[in-house]
Amino acid sequence: MKDLNVPLIHDLPDDKRLEVIDENGDTQVYEIVLTFHSDELGKSYVVYKEPGDSDEVFAASFNEENKDGGQLSAIETDEEFDMIEEVLNTFLDDDGHAHD
Repeated sequence: MKDLNVPLIHDLPDDKRLEVIDENGDTQVYEIVLTFHSDELGKSYVVYKEPGDSDEVFAASFNEENKDGGQLSAIETDEEFDMIEEVLNTFLDDDGHAHD
């Protein structure tokens, strides 16, 4: 039986929806947690997760100027991972909830 507390993928608003085509050509839909730009590193980043109450998050860099979508790029350095973690922790409060 389907868990009714988990939002359906198509219920995500467009500004919170990230569609990723995996290596098999299948489209996976994720929920955007936050996006931000690092002037220091000269890159834009997206932090995303599976829709619902999942605590596991993923991060990638992307080309902010490509408004029709674009290719996500893997995080390349420990410096990037540390910076993303710091931004995410600032975005979330101590209970793991987004600030209003």
